[in-house]
Order: sequence, then C-alpha cells, then structure tokens
Amino acid sequence: MTDNPSPLSLPVFRRISKLVDAMGVEAYVVGGYVRDYYLGRPSTDIDVVVVGSGVAVAKALAEELHTKVSVFKTFGTAMLHADGMEVEFVGARRESYSADSRKPAVEEGTLEDDQRRRDFTINALAWSLNRRTFGALVDPFGGMLDLRNGIIRTPCDADITFSDDPLRMMRAVRFAAQLRFEILPETFEAICRNRDRIAIVSRERIIVELNKIVASPVPSCGFDLLERSGLLERIFPELHALRGVERVGKHAHKDNFIHTLKVLDNVAAKSDDLWLRWAALLHDIAKPLTKAYDPKVGWTFHSHEVLGSKMVPQIFRRLKLPLNEHMKFVRKLVFLHLRPIILSEDQVTDSAVRRLLFEAGDDIEALMTLCEADITSGIDAKVKRYLANFQLVRAKMKDLEERDRIRNFQPPVTGEIIMQTYGLPPCRVIGEIKEQIKNAILDGRIHNDYEEAFALMEKLAAERGLTRQA
Repeated sequence: MTDNPSPLSLPVFRRISKLVDAMGVEAYVVGGYVRDYYLGRPSTDIDVVVVGSGVAVAKALAEELHTKVSVFKTFGTAMLHADGMEVEFVGARRESYSADSRKPAVEEGTLEDDQRRRDFTINALAWSLNRRTFGALVDPFGGMLDLRNGIIRTPCDADITFSDDPLRMMRAVRFAAQLRFEILPETFEAICRNRDRIAIVSRERIIVELNKIVASPVPSCGFDLLERSGLLERIFPELHALRGVERVGKHAHKDNFIHTLKVLDNVAAKSDDLWLRWAALLHDIAKPLTKAYDPKVGWTFHSHEVLGSKMVPQIFRRLKLPLNEHMKFVRKLVFLHLRPIILSEDQVTDSAVRRLLFEAGDDIEALMTLCEADITSGIDAKVKRYLANFQLVRAKMKDLEERDRIRNFQPPVTGEIIMQTYGLPPCRVIGEIKEQIKNAILDGRIHNDYEEAFALMEKLAAERGLTRQA
C-alpha cells in the first residue's frame, strides 16, 4: 500500500473545496479512487458525494472551469472532465430495494448512509473535501483494516447487500481475483445463500465482471470462487460441466475444469490478450459432450475441438460477448488447438507445418502460446519433451515461412484466371482445380509461385479435356 501523504493533490479537489464551503454543503471523495490510492493503483475516475445536491455542485464547477457537464436526472448524478479525470457527483443517499429488481428506491441521506449502501468496506472509504477537514479519512466500517489485511467484506449484513443487488456477488469475486484478496468466510457464505438471485441481473452486466475476472492476474482464483459459490453453474453452465472425474476400473480421466484453469493461468502468465484467454477458457469446452469410454484405451474425447469450435458462437451470443472478429479468433483457436500438439508428438513434416501455417495465418503465435499452455502434465519429463518438440515445430515454421511465404497465402492462380484461360463460366471444376493447386503448394510438390501454379493448372485442365481460349 502507498505511503504517499498527498492524496488530494489534483487542482480540481481544491476547486471543489472552495465551492462546497461557499455553498454551505459537505463533500467527500468516496469509493474506488480512494481505495486505489492506498493500493498504489492508477485511477481515472473520481466519485464525489455531496450531502445535498451533487448536481448543483457539478454545475457550479463546470461554470468555473468553462466546461460541459452531463446531468443524469434519473439517477441524480452529474459528470464532467477535469485534470484528465472523469469526475462524477451525486447526492448522499440511502436506498431500498424490491425483490425483483436491482433498481433501488432512493431518498436523501447522510454520508454514513451513503457509505453503508456501498458494496464493500474497501469501497466505502471517503476523504473530506471541506477546508476545515480537507483530506481527513472517514472510515466507519473498517475499510482501511480490510485493505491492509486483504479482505473483501460488506459494510452491513451481507445477505441484504447481495440480495438487494446480486451483481455485488460477481464484484466480490472480481475484486478477490484482481487484488488477490480473500472474501471473508461469512461474506462468501452469504454469496452461496444468495446465488439464485443472480438470475435478475442482466447478462450485459454479468459479462463486464466476467471479463474482468478473465483479465485478472491469476484468473483461476476467480473461477474457482465462482464454482465453489454455485454462481458458475448459473451463469456459465458449459464451464461448470467440465468439473469432475469419472472412473471405470483403472481408467480415470483428468478433471477438465481444473485443467482448463491451469491452461488459463498459463496463458495469463504470457499474455494480456483477453481473447486469447477466452480461447484458453473454451479450448476443451466440448469434452463433456464428446466423452466416451473405450475398454481398450480408456476415456476419449474425439473431435472435441470440432464441436467446441461450433459451440463458441452459441456461448458468445448467450453471454453477450461480441460476435465479431474476436469470436472468430476464439473459434479458430479452439478448432486448431490440437494441431501443434499432434505435430509435436509425430514426426514434423513440411506438409503438416505448411497446412498449419495456412490455416492459422496471423494467429499462429497465439495458437502456439495456447498449445504450450495446454501442457499441464504433472510428469516433468513429459512436459520437457513436449516443449522441446514445440521448439522443433517453431523452427520448421520459421524456415518454411521464409522459403514458401505460406501464411495467409492465396493460390497464385485465381478462379478468374482459370475462367479467362478456358472460357468457363463459374462452375465446380474451377474450385476443384484451385483446391488441387493449393494442396500441391501445401504438400511441397510445387512452390508458391505463379509459373509453377500456372503449369499445374494447364496439366489439370488437360486431364479434364479443357482447352485454352484462342
């Protein structure tokens, strides 16, 4: 935690101080900006609570700064930009909730009322902005002690906190994952008791928290908490279904949930790419649906990469993740994630590596990162052997890429060239010739070269009785 003694050094804080003193109201910085200051984390948002009208103070500050203020009447808040920060003002309030909604009934309250309605004690810390007590910490619920001890705890009864706004359960897990804090046992038990309440929260709000868990330093911590609390089964049943080990005689498969979290952590240790992390999370997602028992070899999961890639768009759609190039990237990596592993087990042929380069394209490095992360065996010698073989695959890739320019290649002879050469309309034979030229290049029978490809086209056309146009 930071030892910096000057938390309110930005000029905007002194401006607000003068304004609220002149207006005869109290104002406080509260929440994430205060928490992150003590944790030494950067912050770009400032929340100011006014015991009175937050909108009035925001308008007065905007007038003084000659800047625009956005007022949100429905929520009684106002926002403006100052000193490179987004500053939001709200009046101190108390809230009450109905059983079927996260939207509270609001009435004016004291600062302590406002702090009590916050989700966690570490987010209920406040600094005074009035001149007489400028910078004084107001901490009625022991948030500073919880910050020092790394504890997630609610300011009031946890059952009320989570029942009133069930998204707070996801936020508890998210903060635990981001900060590597522990959720107080009594608080975690309240999450377990209220887990069914998550049903009233929109998927759009849930995925924001889920993405922050995926993006956290050790995301397995968050997913372990989601699973143990029962939340994961309710928001992401496909991932929950990976859990468990089935045994028949001497044959047992590994716990694919634990394996998936290890792969996710391995990827997270190498990359901040959110979508590569999602690919790690989903790479084995179809294993429960493809699991079969063979008395001779034990448990199998044949074609789980194929079915898994087909599940990706369905999962993204349901979770409200983007159905754009990010989804296509994840789907591609799930589909291809076994290919480098197969190459590392077998003799590495030029043809197989060319095909992998062709299919992965610019995502080949991401795919290799995922595949190396997928090696989670407890047998060190096996891990070392796989990683050594992966280095052979990488070396072969580099060599072929430099010689053959395979990545993202298109056959040098296009369908238009074939049609023009032989006077053909669009038809099946054009696709057949193009496919054979592509395979010849990938198999190394010809180079990725226009003249060689054109010569092969002529040979294939002659075999089909096609003649060149005069």
